[in-house]
Amino acid sequence: MLENVSILSLIILFPLIGAILVFLSGKNVKAAKVMALVFSGISLVLSLLLLTSFSLDIGTYQFRESYEWIPGLGISFSLGVDGISILMVFLTTLLCFLAILFSWDVENRTKEYMGLMLILDVGVLGVFTSLDYFLFYVFWEVVLIPMYFLIAIWGGPRREYASIKFFIYTHVASLAMLITIMALYFEAKPALGYASFSMIDIASVAPGFGQVFQVAAFGALFFSFGVKMPVVPFHTWLPDAHVEAPTAGSVLLAGLLLKMGSYGLIRVALPTLPDGANALMPLMLAIAIISILYGAIVCLAQKDLKKMVAFSSISHMGIVLLGISTGSQLGIAAAVFQMFAHGLITAVLFMMCGVVQHKAGTREIPLLGGLAAKMPIAATFMTIGFLASLGLPGMVGFIAEFSVFVATFDAYKWILLLPIASVAITAGYCLWALQRTMFGPVTEKIDTSHLRDVNWYEAAPLVVLSILIIFFGMLPSLGFDFIRPSAGIVSGMLGVI
Repeated sequence: MLENVSILSLIILFPLIGAILVFLSGKNVKAAKVMALVFSGISLVLSLLLLTSFSLDIGTYQFRESYEWIPGLGISFSLGVDGISILMVFLTTLLCFLAILFSWDVENRTKEYMGLMLILDVGVLGVFTSLDYFLFYVFWEVVLIPMYFLIAIWGGPRREYASIKFFIYTHVASLAMLITIMALYFEAKPALGYASFSMIDIASVAPGFGQVFQVAAFGALFFSFGVKMPVVPFHTWLPDAHVEAPTAGSVLLAGLLLKMGSYGLIRVALPTLPDGANALMPLMLAIAIISILYGAIVCLAQKDLKKMVAFSSISHMGIVLLGISTGSQLGIAAAVFQMFAHGLITAVLFMMCGVVQHKAGTREIPLLGGLAAKMPIAATFMTIGFLASLGLPGMVGFIAEFSVFVATFDAYKWILLLPIASVAITAGYCLWALQRTMFGPVTEKIDTSHLRDVNWYEAAPLVVLSILIIFFGMLPSLGFDFIRPSAGIVSGMLGVI
């Protein structure tokens, strides 16, 4: 029904139109908020329509659009989605809509804040739908700008340091990606017989690339995407960025921007450079295990609730890399589902960090305690978030991690004992943090007399996310059915079943 409609362009276009109108809205704060919510909501509705019209038995790209942009260089405005990217498109539109709603109380430069959120929406959607390397890079760079300003203007006391560190790390990684894209372009040009930045065209001649070239190019892309995920040792920008970012910024940073790195590995690096991927699979496995264990162990020592959740993202994104490192259909499908699951779960946790900060005036775990007595609804949402994060059966995090571990055992046998040890550590820091902040005796270190429970604009996004966490936890096949055929194509390019 939608094959003849440029639905992907519309999904990207509406937030862009909304951003322009918001920036032109003058001093009318309410109008800026309403327009941001409406235009992000339109994009969300279109993504839901996209999901319902998607053919589950087709692993190749659907809803393709292609328009010549710079024909002399082989650059086109080419879009498409498959089972790997369609859940990411839905996740992007959902989290942007909910983050804007959650930010309803922002009064400082509201127009600019809402406009930047919509620009971020445009950039991330472009990354997840681009089928042209040049277009992919343009959207990738667009994402950096709004996130930089969200941290630098609306962030915490060390916002300037955190925003500059975020920009330097991610921009250097982007330059490495750009150099590799140019190398792929010139390497593919003789084989194609024409100039093209098309991901599909370049992947079609990839088997003819030399082994040395593939290993070098894959290594460069792994660095670029690894910084974005981030994996150890390229992770140090993430805790600073999260701690200083406004709540909605942290939600989008962890829920979407980190996924751009793992998505880039699956979409760009693996199918285009299969020999390089196979050669460096042991390195990917080692870094994945180190990231999983390091992130989990460091969480035990954190006193700032938000910083603990930030380090937990390093551990959970390590699980995504672990699935990718198997190269199998199950491993890649489980990695994508883990990306989706982590996006939902981490949004709840960072929103609750914001709630605690706004209500109690601090995120320091030793200063908190007994908040559930004053904030029972908030305590419910935080409990759901932490239980989902530790992998409670019946919630979306469990089946995602379990599937990755099954794929890891199939590929590497008893090496699985190393990453699976993180399950106990994760349960430890999640339950410990939950007990110290929400339950137990009421602390005397903060004034609890003024504490109020969540507002409607905070509760509504948390309700939606909690329902989806349980819904996809009980019916994970609704997610895997989208992913599995496309994951099979990627694993087939790697020569892995």
